[in-house]
Order: sequence, then C-alpha cells, then structure tokens
Amino acid sequence: MAGLCGTASGTRYLGDAMHRRDFLKSASVAALAAGASITLPGLWGAARAQGRSNTLLIVSESGPNNLDIHGVGTNVPGYEASWNCYDRLISHQMKLLPNGTPYYDRNSYRMELAESFTVDDKSATFTLRKDATFHDGTPVTAHDVKWSFDRAVSVGGFPTFQMSAGSLRKPEQFVVIDDHTIRVDFIAPDRLTIPDLAVVVPAIFNSKLVLKHATAADPWGLDYTKQNTAGSGAYKVERWTPGTEVVYRRNDDWKGGPLPAIERIIWRIVPDAGNRRALLERGDADISYDLPNKDFVALRDAGKLTIISTPYSNGIQYIGMNVTVPPFDNPLVRKAVACAIPYQKIIDAVMFGLAKPMFGAPADAPTEVAWPQPHKYTTDMARAKALLTEAGFPDGFETTLSFDLGFAAVNEPICVLVQESLAQIGIRTTINKIPGANWRTELSKKQMPLYTNVFSGWLDYPEYFFYWCYHGQNALFNTMSYQSPQMDALIDAARTAAATGDTATYDASVRGFVDLAFEDMPRIPLYQPYVNVAMQRNVSGYEYWFHRRLDYRTLVKGA
Repeated sequence: MAGLCGTASGTRYLGDAMHRRDFLKSASVAALAAGASITLPGLWGAARAQGRSNTLLIVSESGPNNLDIHGVGTNVPGYEASWNCYDRLISHQMKLLPNGTPYYDRNSYRMELAESFTVDDKSATFTLRKDATFHDGTPVTAHDVKWSFDRAVSVGGFPTFQMSAGSLRKPEQFVVIDDHTIRVDFIAPDRLTIPDLAVVVPAIFNSKLVLKHATAADPWGLDYTKQNTAGSGAYKVERWTPGTEVVYRRNDDWKGGPLPAIERIIWRIVPDAGNRRALLERGDADISYDLPNKDFVALRDAGKLTIISTPYSNGIQYIGMNVTVPPFDNPLVRKAVACAIPYQKIIDAVMFGLAKPMFGAPADAPTEVAWPQPHKYTTDMARAKALLTEAGFPDGFETTLSFDLGFAAVNEPICVLVQESLAQIGIRTTINKIPGANWRTELSKKQMPLYTNVFSGWLDYPEYFFYWCYHGQNALFNTMSYQSPQMDALIDAARTAAATGDTATYDASVRGFVDLAFEDMPRIPLYQPYVNVAMQRNVSGYEYWFHRRLDYRTLVKGA
C-alpha cells in the first residue's frame, strides 16, 4: 500500500402521579437537566415499592430531535422513538450470542403487521393482519402500507437512500391487491430487498391522519409527524419535551406481538455523565446506555448492576476527511493524518478496552471478505511528517475538527487526543462542538473538513456499508464526498454477485473495495465500538438490534 506508515504485528407509571409531577417541577431536576453536580433526590418517593415494576426510567446523554424516521435530520435517538411507536411489515427473529445476549438474526424473520408473505423471482406479497389498528383506532390497511412506502422513496435524503439500498426506488413498485394484501415488485435481483423492509425506515404510518395535516408545501406531513406519532406500534408518545424527556405509554391494543410488560417508559435526558451514573448507583434509574466507558468498567467491576457489552454490527468509529476540501483532497495528506492518529491511546484512555481495534493489521495480513476489518496503519509520527512534507505542507496547516456533542462522552476525548497528536506534525486544529440535534443537518451539508463520527450498517453486509459510505451516489453517510468510479464498480459488482450467487466475483469485489478504501483513506477506522448497557439487576429482556437502540417491547422489570 503506497504511503503506508509503520505496521504492527443493548409497566406502570408512578402509581401516585402527583409525586412525579412534583419531581418534574423541582429545582433539582432543572439542575440535573443542565448537567450540574448536585445531590440527587429520590426519583420515586413513596411510590418506590408500589408501582415501579410497571414503569421504566431510562437516562441518556441525548434524546430525539424528531419522532419521525422520515424527517429531515432525524438523529440516532430518533430511531428509538420510531422503532417503538411504529410497526413494520416484518422484523427479525433473535439468536443468542455466546454471552447469552439475544441478538437479531439477519437471516430469519418474524411477522409484525404482516401475518405471512411469499417471495418469487419478481415480487414479494404480504398479507396483513386484519385486527391491527393505529393508535387512534383506525384499521391498518394495505393502502396505508403503500402510502408509507411511497413516502419513504419520495421524501428524499436518508429514508429514500435507505430504501434504495434494497432496490426499493419507485412508488410503482408497491401495489395494493386488496385492503389486506400488498405486493412489492422487484426492479432488480437484490438480496437486500427483503431485509431492507425490516429496518426502521419502512414504518407504517396512519395515512389518513397524516394527510389531515399535510399542506401543499408539506405534502407528506413531515411537520406534523416531527412532534406527533401516527403509528400502530407497541408504544405511543404521551409527552415529549425536547432536550428534557420523552414519556411513552403502552398501546394495549397492539397486535404486532406479545403485549409488553412495561406500561410506561420515562426517557429522561441527563447530559452530565456523573449524574447518570449516580442515578444508576442509587437505584433511581433503571437503564443507561451511553456512559463513558470508564464508568461502565467501574460499574461492571463493582458487580451491582448488569452490564452488557456487544460489538456494533457492521460499524466503526472513524476520523473522516472531506476530500473536496483542500488540503484533504490530497491523498498524501490523508495518509499523513492516518499515520498521526493516536490509536492505542484512544483505545486505552477513551474506550478503556471496550472496543475492537480497527488498526495495526500485520503488513502481510490478507484482506478478508468481511467488514469491518483492521487497516495496516499504526501511529508513526516520523512517517506522518514525511508524508505531509511530500504533500507540500512541511509546516502543516490549520483546520477544524468537529464532533457530535450529543455523544460527547466518547467524541470529545477522541478529538482532544487527535488534536494533540496532529499538532506534533504541524496540523493545528480548532475543535468544533456541534449540538446533537443539529449533527445530522451539519453532516448532510458536507462542509466539515475533519471530524469524528460513527456509522453502523443496519444490514450486516460489507456491500451495504460501502454502498452507504463510499459509493459515488454520495449518500448522507458518504460524509467524505468521496468519488471513485473504480469503487462504484466494485460495490455494484458485489451487490450483483450476491443476488446471483456468484461467490467468486463477490469475494473478489469485497476484497477490492476494502483495499481501495484503505489505499485512498478518505476515512480512517479507529475501532469497532461496543453498545454498552447498564441495567438494574431486576431489569431483564434486553435485546441487541442493528439500530443499537433500546427495544422496550421485550423489557421486563421485577420487584
């Protein structure tokens, strides 16, 4: 590899609602939401022994900025709201990991709004449940399914590109046979088509309700669904205060599966990590899943909570460089940055070992037919400086280094370490902290020259990851604006070979696009993150999903 630097060998609200309202009004909560260091009051008061088994309190660093997965700039916490409030036609069965954690099975499906489906070479036909209703009692019909799919392929941006990942591109592909039967016509052989119907985007909306709030300027009713749910899912939003909390109530008429055990979910936004940990240790909070890794390690070692760590499926944390913004349009500059990243310091000081390194593969290691896999760069400051000089920047340059403040517990220390390391070769960076609610919008502008981000592919296939992140169609998550006809040809060839069963071509194509990604290095993989979840010992039923968020439907809470 030219220019390579050194190598190395995832049930009832408070019985006394007055206690909860009093708590929400308290000055302590205002301080807590602001991240102040305070003495935390008991959240549950006299109701602790009475109604808590039916209510789950979740605390996290950030919350949703949109309740609609089709919305513009919907952030990752928004996936959680959509997943639990909307149904899809189908979902995945579970399998057990060696550590006993239930983990979605990408090759096995279960029914949700569909009661059955059949597939042939030209189409898939879904028969809907006849007893399913939306939250307002309106029956779910095939017309709602078609409208929802038409919406997903038409609104543009993230949802439309996600549908295209499974060759779902045109409203004409979705054909209503009768009120309870819909056919999805294929426009090309694609092994991603059926699994793409089980992700978060093809949610089924109450079309009649949404259309009441649509306008000529907003024909899909996105303004309404940003703050209101219109689904048939297991939970419905009772109250949402952006930046503070989301309160869900169970939909007792849900027909998509067994009725959940938890009646009410309170998801409170607590920006300060120390306060989140204190809430868990006091027993006031039931679950948190974005503490600093140092805290997860300490809580795990203390043994008082259940700590589950699961590698992101098809995911990496990375340093990205916008290849349209000088000097990052120069491959030598990108390779210099790759040589200057303090990889092991990040694993040790930020991740505390709760991550799988994606760097330092042996120089003679063959490329695997897999993703993610480690590249062969390690920290080599002398080589980094030489590459930067060769690129024409012997004295370095100035730039900004951006991150999502919604996940600051990981992103900020990464950026500080990278800033310090790059300074040693003359690259002077100003750290740019972007509020979590704005992160997706800023990503979509593709103006940030240097940044850290995480991406995990919902469909666990290498070609899916690369279609999203490296293909010249320049989707949202091609955050580098990387364009390469050679890369596009390899990704397209892998997709075609997968659909036709041509194993030899598939393997060669995957190895080819991985090699090219590491040669051009528009993004630098750091590590494969773990989803770390801390729960009270009486909470069970956690399942790992491709979207990395909580599925409330299977959670159970003992006395």
